[in-house]
Amino acid sequence: MKTAYIYPGQGAQFPGMGKELYESNSQARELFDQANDILGFALSEIMFNGTEEELKQTKVTQPAVFVHSVVLSLTHPDFQPDMVAGHSLGEFSALVANRTLSFADGLRLVYKRALAMQIACEINPSTMAAILGLDDEVVEEICASIEDEVVVPANYNCPGQLVISGSNKGIEIACEKMLAAGARRALPLQVGGAFHSPLMEPARAELAEAIAATEFSTPVCPVYQNVTARPSIDTAEIKDNLIKQLTAPVRWTQSVQNMIADGASRFVESGPGKVLQGLVRKINRQVEVSGL
Repeated sequence: MKTAYIYPGQGAQFPGMGKELYESNSQARELFDQANDILGFALSEIMFNGTEEELKQTKVTQPAVFVHSVVLSLTHPDFQPDMVAGHSLGEFSALVANRTLSFADGLRLVYKRALAMQIACEINPSTMAAILGLDDEVVEEICASIEDEVVVPANYNCPGQLVISGSNKGIEIACEKMLAAGARRALPLQVGGAFHSPLMEPARAELAEAIAATEFSTPVCPVYQNVTARPSIDTAEIKDNLIKQLTAPVRWTQSVQNMIADGASRFVESGPGKVLQGLVRKINRQVEVSGL
């Protein structure tokens, strides 16, 4: 029986996240304190006592979800992954969990990513929408049919749930077309911009430099990466896919299916919330699903 550890992305945060862990575990306290030192501000204070609005800032959200996710894994006595994967931001957590990245380097990259994405959002005002109840192929065709605007599939979350990403106008047109094609819902999301689309190119270019300058070690188990949905232990390939991730779709459905095909019968979500547990159940009801 193989165990896959999975790591959530932006949106899983909640006020008070990590506080119980900090108070009950000395190793966790050290890692939270180290994170505050690396970032140069009291991230843990915002996580434990901040408001929902404060936690929603991209420069806070991404490091908060990363730190909580990673600390849960690294301080758990039974943590022994056979494979790992993370949704979007969660891929960085997964790469610390399988020892490709150190905690400090992973956090620095996540913070750099958050700031770069914030700037890209300001350059190109844009958004995302969740499309429910349509086949992936139909969503892809509608996105491709919209001219003069950027609209692309961004998150293949589970069968019947695909998030699209693009310009404000493009998403508006796409939502109308999706509903006309029979979508159960076409729901605009409260996000800062068009993540996992070509509009994130300014952020991708900036993050590429930081990733190139960071040491990646040979992992202890494969990571199933968002861009390919395939396992990798090759550090050059992992770096390349991590850079591509910002402008390419998250192939979560395909990643989970491939992990199951490669022997995963147990999925453990490490991080705030239970979003990924729900998605795994929708992808395959036969596997065991839990959270740390």
